[in-house]
Amino acid sequence: MANHRRGQTYLGVTSDLPRRAWQHRNGVIGGHSRNKSCTLLVWCEYFDDLQDARACEYRMKKWKRAWKLRLIEERNPDWRDLFADVCA
Repeated sequence: MANHRRGQTYLGVTSDLPRRAWQHRNGVIGGHSRNKSCTLLVWCEYFDDLQDARACEYRMKKWKRAWKLRLIEERNPDWRDLFADVCA
């Protein structure tokens, strides 16, 4: 989740991406994502195993900001909101 291009970002794991993205968009979830208005879904990755997803999240949270921004821009160079795509 992000608030705008090159702005604040939030990284997390969920088993229900459409629901979780909706919660972030509507400020239901407090903390960093709400405080920084991270309402745009700009990147996501799917895993078959929850433990694999959590391990990836753990690694990525240690990444430098520039690495995360590069990953987003590689897959979504226009920082398009992917919410409608995951809810389709």
